[in-house]
Formats: sequence, structure tokens, C-alpha cells
Amino acid sequence: MEGKKMNLPRGPENLCFDKDEFMKPDFDVDHFVSDCRKRVQLEELREDLELYYKLLKTAMVELINKDYADFVNLSTNLVGMDKALNQLSVPLGQLREEVMSLKSCVSEGIQAVDDRMTKQEDIRRKKMCVLRLIHVIQSVEKIEKILHSQGSKELSSLEGNSPLLTGQVLERIATEFNQLQFHAVQSKGMPLLDKVRPRIAGITAMLQQSLEGLLLEGLQTSNVDIIRHCLRTYATIDKTRDAEALVGQVLVKPYIDEVIVEQYVQSHPNGLQAMYNRLLEFVPHHCRLLREVTGGAISSEKADIVPGYDFLVNSVWPEIVRGLEEKLPSLFNPGNPDVFHEKYTTSMDFVRKFERQCGSQASVKRLRSHPSYQSFNNKWNLPVYFQIRFREIAGAFEEALSDTLEEAPAGSSYCLLATHMVWMSLLKCWSDQMFLPLLAHRLWKLSLQILARYSVFIGEVSVRPISCENMKESKKSVPVGRRESSVSLSPGEDQGNGSSPESQTLPSISSTQLVYVAADLDKLQDQIPDILEMIKPKLEMIGFKNVSCIAGALEDSKTSLSACVPTLNNRIIQDLSESSFAYLKSALEVPRLYRRTNKEVPTKASPYVDSALKPFYRLQNEYKDILKQPMIHQWLEGALSESTQKYYETVSDVLSSVKKMEESLKRLKQARRNVTSNPVGTNGGMSDDNKIRLQLALDVEYFGEQIRKMGLETSSIKSFSALTELVLTAKDQATAEQS
Repeated sequence: MEGKKMNLPRGPENLCFDKDEFMKPDFDVDHFVSDCRKRVQLEELREDLELYYKLLKTAMVELINKDYADFVNLSTNLVGMDKALNQLSVPLGQLREEVMSLKSCVSEGIQAVDDRMTKQEDIRRKKMCVLRLIHVIQSVEKIEKILHSQGSKELSSLEGNSPLLTGQVLERIATEFNQLQFHAVQSKGMPLLDKVRPRIAGITAMLQQSLEGLLLEGLQTSNVDIIRHCLRTYATIDKTRDAEALVGQVLVKPYIDEVIVEQYVQSHPNGLQAMYNRLLEFVPHHCRLLREVTGGAISSEKADIVPGYDFLVNSVWPEIVRGLEEKLPSLFNPGNPDVFHEKYTTSMDFVRKFERQCGSQASVKRLRSHPSYQSFNNKWNLPVYFQIRFREIAGAFEEALSDTLEEAPAGSSYCLLATHMVWMSLLKCWSDQMFLPLLAHRLWKLSLQILARYSVFIGEVSVRPISCENMKESKKSVPVGRRESSVSLSPGEDQGNGSSPESQTLPSISSTQLVYVAADLDKLQDQIPDILEMIKPKLEMIGFKNVSCIAGALEDSKTSLSACVPTLNNRIIQDLSESSFAYLKSALEVPRLYRRTNKEVPTKASPYVDSALKPFYRLQNEYKDILKQPMIHQWLEGALSESTQKYYETVSDVLSSVKKMEESLKRLKQARRNVTSNPVGTNGGMSDDNKIRLQLALDVEYFGEQIRKMGLETSSIKSFSALTELVLTAKDQATAEQS
């Protein structure tokens, strides 16, 4: 406290430390120095400390000078203080002895009072025990007196008491019995109570027997007053569960045993539904009075309601569950998934209708928390049912993902069976014939697994080697449904080249199948939003509202499928390009056709150009119904760009070779001046080299015309402008030499 009140003198603002650090209770020299060293050097710290030391010394001198008189008079003011203290010590000692004596007397008085209070409390407890025992004896005697007087009246009367009067008497006995039970519990362990206990047991047995008989009589005669008095008596003695159990055994159980018959359920087509309908009829037909008395019916009057009972939950439902589990065990058998699904949906519909009969939300909550309700739901082995369905769907799906890539059945919107099975599997997962609300999370996971498995399958297919089979073999590998369009885009099919033994051991794919895969993949991506619309109503059924999460997961699946598209496009473009260039490279044969053959001047394109364009025409014509035009154009542009680049290199090599040959012949002519060496044709017209140049120019011009007929712009084809410029230059040269 003193440290906090003391104010140190203020130093210069450029000090490297805070003066208040010295007054902290946890001040540490080492920590102070190490902290200051982070900011300044030790020499500067030493200078600041010396400066502040001088300030403190000056402030201390000023403080002493300010209070100098007080310092000097301090010893003078204390003269005679010891004598004054000695004079006070004697009366203070006497006062202390008097206080201690008074404290001893008060303590003795308090102890005496505590002892008397303890004895009085003990007497009070014993008195209460005696009073409770007296009440127990009085209640037993009173009940026995009522029973004795009632028995005498029954013997003296020819007709006896009416049921209503008996109910009123039992209600009086129950009220007294309730007090008897209360006092007996409070007097537990008393010897006298053990002597009276046999009499209490006799009263209990008699009361319970009378109540059971009276309740059964009221139910049989449909007497509402008897039932009301009886149930009120049960509630008075806190035996409501006994009344509900009695109703379950006597009223409900015989009806349940009569209705639930396994032979009837199995022999009739709608036997289970008919059985559930009869069970639902029990409540309005046989529990009407009980519901009116206990407030379970809408028409019940609140003034006459006996609260504390729920016969539907505690009497009817447990007996229904017991009957189903014992007499209809095949109901819960998941061996046949279709039958199990039908039984489960029918049973859950029955449960919902039974809940509507409960009459209140509180009653429904009690029903759902009842052990028999949980037992009934646990009997349905939904995980086993899902495993069976999973094997069905996954087995058929994996079988469709075969190496042969079978085509989809007739009428399918897809080309391949694998993609058809993907869509059919998704539809089956969320169909009414398979979907169960409690399995929604498992079915959702299975749906994502199907899409992920198909994505992996597409990735595997996209890297398979493209088969080089002849047309006949290609038709054999593709089912009949699309034989007319099963011609491979590769040139090997037209040329009849067989595959090597190594390639036969690997799963291969034809060009047609590769196009089918791309078409199916594109269509499946377009239909993924339809999956969300199909799932949404099912999820709303179970109260799931986070649809954005589901949409995000489907979008991820779509992205995974989209990742396979570039590889497929590249494979198809590469296959088309190779198919086309297999013919375009025939430009190398043009010099052979014109050298020393004396052929006419070319006027039209070579046949190889039409052959090179056949794969592109086939793609446009045969697959226009299953492929989108932008996709076809993308493939055509890509394949034509690649093949044109190679074609450009080939034509360039041919023209270079022609030019070299021409120069070589000129040098040979100069070397052999006496020998006639005429490189021109026999008719003295265009030279063979110029014919070659002109033929190549005609081929390229025709190639460009056909590209434009396909609906493409030659400007979008890479290297085509360079190719055109190359052959036009050669054509101009040939024309110039001819003129």
C-alpha cells in the first residue's frame, strides 16, 4: 500500500526506462536490465540511471528539509509515553478478567439451552412416531370397520349394494388407504408396524381385488360412472400403472391374439394391411369409454376427466408390439428386400395412423419414448436391408463396367450400358420401391459413390489403347443396336491391319466407343441437376433443409466428371488426326506419279484428300444425333489443326525435294552439254516438277474447300494459312515457268 501511495520524482522524457518499474512488487534487477538492453546499450542505461539517481537524491534532500522540524521534534513528543502506557495496563487487565468471566457464564447457559433443546427434539420425534403409529392403527381399524360394515350390509340385503355404491365405498377406502400408506412409510422400522403389516397386506389385496373386479365390471357393462370411480381410486392409491396393465391383459391382449395371425397375413395378398386396419379399429370400438373418462377423446368434459392415464400408450401399444414380435416374427425378416420394403412402409404407415389416434402431442411424445416403441423400431434391421440393396446395385453396376463396353438397351437415352446403369442405379436409390427415410444418409453416400466410381471408370477408359480392327471384327465387338454406325474412325479398319499380340492382351477401345463415352459423359453432366430435383422431396420428408450442401456435393461430382473431358477430347482429336493424316501423308507419293510418267497437267485434287476427310464427315453425319454441335466443331478444329500441321510439314518436304531435284537436274545439264537432257514432258509442255507443284496446290485448295463445307473457318485451323501460302507460292512458280 505504501509503495503504491509513494510518488517518485518525474525524470526527463528521454529516459530509456519507466520510473514506475522500481515500485512494482515483483521488480527484478536482472529482468529490468535485460529488458532495457533490448532498446539501448548498457552505457546509455548507466548514464540514465546515474541521472535519475541524482534526481532521487535531490528529491530526498528536499523532502527532509521540508519536514525537518517534525524529524527534530519526533523524540521530544515521545517523552513520558512509557509511563502513560503503564498506567493503562492495570485497568485493561481487570477489564479482561471480567470479560472472560462473563463469557464463561454465557457459554454455560448456551450449553444448558442446547441440551434441553436436543432432549425436546428427541421427544418431539418420538411423539411424531407414536402419532404416526396411532394413525396407522386408526386407519387399519377404520378400513376394517368399513369392510366389516359393508360385508354385514351385503349379507343382510337380498339384492346387495349397487356397483355405484361399491365404487363410492372403495373410493373412501382408497382415500384412507392412501393415508395409511403414507404413515406406514414414515414409520418404517418400528416393531409395532411389523405386527400390523399382515393386516395392511390383507387390506391391500382385498382393495386391489375389488378394484380389478369393479373395473372389469364397468368395462363389461359400459358403465362410465363405475369406470370413473374405479380409475379415480387407482389414482388415489398411486396404482395407475396397475390399472393400465389390467386393461392390457384383459381387454387388449385377447383382441390382439385374435387379429394377429401369421397364416392370415401370408395367405392374403393384402393381409398385412388388413391386419393393421383391424388393429386400428380397436381404439375407437373398445377404448371409447376409457378415453372419454381419461380425457383422451375430443368429446370428454374436463370436469369429469380422471387425469394420469394413457391407455393407448401403456396398454394398447405394448400389447400390439408383443403380438407382432411373438406371433409374426417373419415381419422383420430382411431376406427379401422388396417384401421387406413393402412390410416396413406399411408398418410405418400404421404407426403414423396410431399416433394420430393418441389425441395430443404429449401422448405422442410419451408413445415415442416408450420402451416398446423403441423395441419395435429396433426390430427392423435396416442396415442388413441396405447391404442387400447395396450388393444388388453395386453388383449390377460393376458388371456393366466391363472391358467390352456394351451398348445401352434400346430406348435408353445413353449410348453405353455403363452410363445407362449409372442413371438407373441413381433412380433406383431414390425410387419409392427402395427409399426409406432412415436410410437417406446411406443412399446419399451410395449415390456419390456411384458417380465417383463412374468418374474413375471414365478415367481408366480414356487411357485405353484404341483398337485397330477391321470393320467385320469391329461389328462383332459392338452389339447389334448400333452396327450401322460402328465403323472405327481409325484408318486401320479400312486398311485391314491386324493388332500386335501385345495389344490384344490389353483392354482396348474402339474409336466409336470412345465417342460414345464422350457423348454419355456430356449427357450425364447435364442430368446431374435432375438428381437434386429427384432427391429434394425425399430429404424434405425427413426434415433436411440444407439443400445447398447437397447441391455442392453434386457440383463436386460434376467437376470430377468434367476433369475427364479434356483427356477424352485429346484422345478423340488425336485419333481423328491420325486417321486423317494416314491419308494426307500420301502427298509424298505425288512426285512418283509425275516423274517420267508423261501424265497430263493436273486439273483436280488427288483421291487421297477425300479419303483423309472421310473421318471428319463420318463424325459429322453418324454422330450428330448423340453429340452437340459445339463438341463436334471442337473436335474437328483440333483434329484438323493437328493433321494440317503435319500435312504442312509433308508438303514442305515434298516441295523442297522437288526443288532440290530440279536444281540437281540443271547442274547435270550444264555438266553434260553435249547430251540432250530434257526434263520436260514429251509434248514439250509443263515440266514434271511444275506438275507436282500444281497438283499439291490443287490438293490444298480442295482440302480448304471441304473444310469450309463442314461449317468451319480455315482461319481457325492452325497452320492452314501457312500451308496455303506455301502451295500458292509453288503454284505461282509453276505458272510463271509455264508462261
